[in-house]
Amino acid sequence: MKFLKKSLIFVVGIFALLFVVSVFVRIQKTTSLESGTLKDWRAASIERRVAAVKILRASDDKVDILVKCVDKMATLPDSNDMAVRDATELCFMGMQLKENI
Repeated sequence: MKFLKKSLIFVVGIFALLFVVSVFVRIQKTTSLESGTLKDWRAASIERRVAAVKILRASDDKVDILVKCVDKMATLPDSNDMAVRDATELCFMGMQLKENI
């Protein structure tokens, strides 16, 4: 009986330790927003969004409009798996087309 109680406590302790380690790893896991998906975009702060657009476009020109456009794309249904890079490029191309028409 004593052996069973000690082994049960040992197993519960191992599971608790594994749980804590897995939670810690998930919290520490940071992905760059530039290579992330629109699901990551929605969870990011506005500062990270602006920085990502500046990095992707390599310019400070029309950053606010691009951020708003990608925000709008992120609200569309089934857009979770779309890459932020692709959404930014689509928005930028749309802006260029509108300027040339």
